[in-house]
Amino acid sequence: MRRAVYDGIGRVYARHRRPDPRIAVQIARALGDARTVVDVGAGTGSYEPVDARVVAVDPSPVMVAQRTDRAPVVRAVAEHLPFGDGAFDAAMAVLTIHHWSDVAGGLCEMARTARRVVVLTFDPVVHSSFWLFTDYLPEVNSLPVARVVGPDVVADTIGAARVEVVPVPADCVDGFNWAYWRRPEAYLDPEVRACMSGLALLPPGLVDERMARLASDLRDGSWHERHGDLLGLDAVDGGLRLVVRD
Repeated sequence: MRRAVYDGIGRVYARHRRPDPRIAVQIARALGDARTVVDVGAGTGSYEPVDARVVAVDPSPVMVAQRTDRAPVVRAVAEHLPFGDGAFDAAMAVLTIHHWSDVAGGLCEMARTARRVVVLTFDPVVHSSFWLFTDYLPEVNSLPVARVVGPDVVADTIGAARVEVVPVPADCVDGFNWAYWRRPEAYLDPEVRACMSGLALLPPGLVDERMARLASDLRDGSWHERHGDLLGLDAVDGGLRLVVRD
């Protein structure tokens, strides 16, 4: 599934899905001293460590073409990693497992090929509570990509001992769905929305209609009446979870 999704929506991905430095620090800490890393569902390579030898795995040529590094790229899917047991110090997967056709299979493959496993995913319950979904696009919460397995299941599958909350900063530069929680005007930009799989998978006419409603609510103050308390926060829990097997 992931290749089909990102071949269609990933064409300007590198422009808006840049690694946020605060999230990057948390991922780097989880990777620890790993010298060899396989990035599964790597896409454009966000959050890959610069001080390790990285092998990227991704099935989408559109995503791979946007990479600017020199890491070798293997065209494969998570469920069938073409590497031997324990081939890497660490395996990482960043905001990708909700696109895998066999999540358990892919996670088991990561655990097979590396001693350390780091998975950035999201808690679907917290994620679905976002004002963008509850107020304007509740259809997102019915999409298959929104019904990812919970972080506890991920932890059980890979044998992880800890799950960390990853706060979403108010000025987050990685344009995933929750990134602009304090900057609602950003969701009016079609190019920004095109880099969010949940929004990009909905009928364009539906999204345009709801974003026109958001624009109206911003003009007349309705959004601020409902969510103005967010403007005083520096970060929120948007459901991002870092699952780590040390």
